[in-house]
Amino acid sequence: MADSTGRSASRIRVLLVDDHQVVRRGLRTFLEVQEDIEVVGEASDGEEGIARAEELRPDVILMDVKMPGTDGIEALRRLREPANPARVLIVTSFTEQRTAVPALRAGAAGYVYKDIDPDALAAAIRSVRAGHVVLQPEVAEALLAQEEQSPAAGRPGSLTDREREVLGLIADGRSNREIARALVLSEKTVKTHVSNILMKLDLSDRTQAALWAVRHGITE
Repeated sequence: MADSTGRSASRIRVLLVDDHQVVRRGLRTFLEVQEDIEVVGEASDGEEGIARAEELRPDVILMDVKMPGTDGIEALRRLREPANPARVLIVTSFTEQRTAVPALRAGAAGYVYKDIDPDALAAAIRSVRAGHVVLQPEVAEALLAQEEQSPAAGRPGSLTDREREVLGLIADGRSNREIARALVLSEKTVKTHVSNILMKLDLSDRTQAALWAVRHGITE
């Protein structure tokens, strides 16, 4: 079934951005056998990835970090500027904290390694498309360690009871739609709560909010 733009209403449209053709080919070969995932395009660097994202409007972008010219982190920052709806999942061989943290701060919805099990990668694509944050355990630990070294941006007491509930569900990896269902709220109301949480705690995105919640013991 297609929507008004002619797109499949059920398949996840994926763009591959990696400077190694063999990696793109491998990803495409695996993803093309997934019934609910469609590879709509490829790019060999961040600059081309930005252009292809604007042209193709994918749901999820699989992007490497280290690429010639415009790298993945710079591409992430620029993709956020026009409010591109695509969710970016970093798929890389770089495991250093200095690479993972900036990528997530720039707006990545997830960070996994290239040796990830193929089925786990497909699950990660579905998860970030649904609004969740997907992190390798080591990456989550690195982010938590950095949060511990930074002064707290806000205090739990600055949140209302409802905002604490929403924050706990964010930490549990729930999307706005899932939070709305769990709390019997409209998605618009949930979005307002999320915006208030980020503003009160001086955080920039859901990833930071989830980590802040874990650090302060606000979890479901």
